[in-house]
Parts: sequence; structure tokens; C-alpha cells
Amino acid sequence: MVGAPEKKNLRAQLRAKLMELEPAELHAKSVAAAERLAATPEFQRAESVMIFLPLKYEIDARPIALRAWQRMKTVTVPLVSYEQKHMIPVVLRSLDEPMNVDRYGVSTPGTGKPIPPQDIDMVIVPGLGFDVEGRRIGRGGGFYDRFLAHPSFTGITCGLALDEQIVDEVPTACHDVSLDLLVTDRRELRFDRIRA
Repeated sequence: MVGAPEKKNLRAQLRAKLMELEPAELHAKSVAAAERLAATPEFQRAESVMIFLPLKYEIDARPIALRAWQRMKTVTVPLVSYEQKHMIPVVLRSLDEPMNVDRYGVSTPGTGKPIPPQDIDMVIVPGLGFDVEGRRIGRGGGFYDRFLAHPSFTGITCGLALDEQIVDEVPTACHDVSLDLLVTDRRELRFDRIRA
């Protein structure tokens, strides 16, 4: 297990790499990854999908919402409570609906019906970096790890990333939750779910 300083350094390196990308390149790679994810059997079987609304430098998961709506799936996004250190999935009906932007730049719908974790079939998980064993390093708040570890959530966990975000090894702690699937603009990797 690698300690907190290594995680902090890796986050800084990965964030800097992402911020170097031109917006047009980031958009093209986001669309390619979304198309690849939408073609997976895991996505096609899911009736409800939770996506994330990206920060400026992150891969854009919104094209996945468009594919989900075309197939009559329910789309949710996380509503984060920083005080309670958890997130609640709320229904997203349109990419044009009014959004609130919190102090960290995270967007959430102004309104949205909450959905219990057990009703989410697939969670599209953001991250700064991923490895070929299904481990991820996020922004550092632990919100996704807590949500995915909730006993009532039994769906598929799928990382969405640019291929450049794959590293040799992601440092993990006992509370970090590994992924079932990782999809990038170039490939998909499947894992046995392991509680790291």
C-alpha cells in the first residue's frame, strides 16, 4: 500500500497532464470513449445509469446520457453533500436543464428526483487515474468509494477515462473500491470486482 504523499503527487501529475489537452481533443476522445462504452453489453443491459458531470479538464460523460435516453434508460447524476460526506443519485432529464455549480465547480441539476442506490444498474465513475487491475484514484474526497461500498448498491462500476490516464499502479487504501469495467477512448478492460 502506498501512502498519502504518493497519492497527492500522482493526483497532481495526472491533473496537469489532463489540463494540457486542447478542448477539441478532449471532446473527440470523450465522444470516442462514450461510443465504446455504449456498445458494451453491460451498458446495454442496464436500465438505469449514473453518470458524472465533468469538471473543465475531465473526460465528458454527457454523451453517454444521450445514448441512454435513446434507449429509454433512466439517467442520474450525483448530488453531493460535502457536510454529510455522501452523494445521492438524482434523475437527470435533459442536458439543458438549469444547473447549480458548487464551490468546487461540480454541476448538479437544480431539481431532480432522488433514486436509491439499489435502483442504479451501472455507475460511470470518474477518476484522475486508473490502472489495469481496476483500481482508480479520484479527486481525494472519497465520495464514490463510500457510495459504491454502500451495501444496497449491487450494480456495475465502470470507470471512464482517456487512455492517457492509465498508469502502472494506483496506490490504494483499505476503503478504495475497485471497478468492474474500465472504458477509454481506445479500449475496455474487465475485472473481477475486488474490494481493495
